[in-house]
Amino acid sequence: MNIGGFQKSSLIDYPGKISAIIFTQGCNFRCPYCHNPELVDPELFTEPLKVEDIFAHLNSRRGLLDAVVISGGEPTLQMDIGELLRAIKKMGFFVKLDTNGSNPSVIKSLIAEDLVDYIAMDIKAPFERYHDVVKLNIDVTKIKESIEIIMNSSLDYEFRTTVAKNLLSESDIISIAHSIKGARKYVLQNLVLSKMLNPSTAKTVYPCSDRELNEIKDKVKKYVEMCLVR
Repeated sequence: MNIGGFQKSSLIDYPGKISAIIFTQGCNFRCPYCHNPELVDPELFTEPLKVEDIFAHLNSRRGLLDAVVISGGEPTLQMDIGELLRAIKKMGFFVKLDTNGSNPSVIKSLIAEDLVDYIAMDIKAPFERYHDVVKLNIDVTKIKESIEIIMNSSLDYEFRTTVAKNLLSESDIISIAHSIKGARKYVLQNLVLSKMLNPSTAKTVYPCSDRELNEIKDKVKKYVEMCLVR
């Protein structure tokens, strides 16, 4: 298990729960606005953290922490993700998985084993425009399959999209919402101009104003049970 970061406490990453966050190294997307480049670009990787040290901390926080969030990078690329989640569940924690949805078979397996309680899946773009955002050729049928698996599960879940002006249009967001019609929750995340995988991106894409985001929200909320701006 290649772990590139660990946050001991968060009040915002798992809705309604106090959580710790494990960040895995490695990703199969290259979204230029990614704010965790040190988890994506192998040239920026640091020495992986020791799993036993993280577990020692989690064990000491039983009764104080509710949950553990597995983020990245892309956690489903880790061959021993199931083993990690089994150990965390055995300690009595809820588990939230952040994923890009590129490995539906892994997602399906983790759900079948009751190893996750909440899934947050990023939908980067309308299916026909995925390459424009992730900068790699991927099989979008796998993205569609992951959406179907998650929506047909009994888990709590959310789909989310980073809204970046000049990269995604309002019509793109509406198209995404239509593709997840009936979903329980869709979150619009504004672009954050901090560190990025491709720093030059900050010169060509921009955050939306609050007004613009809420106008988009008003147009897509009819497709889903709940639409939030975050």
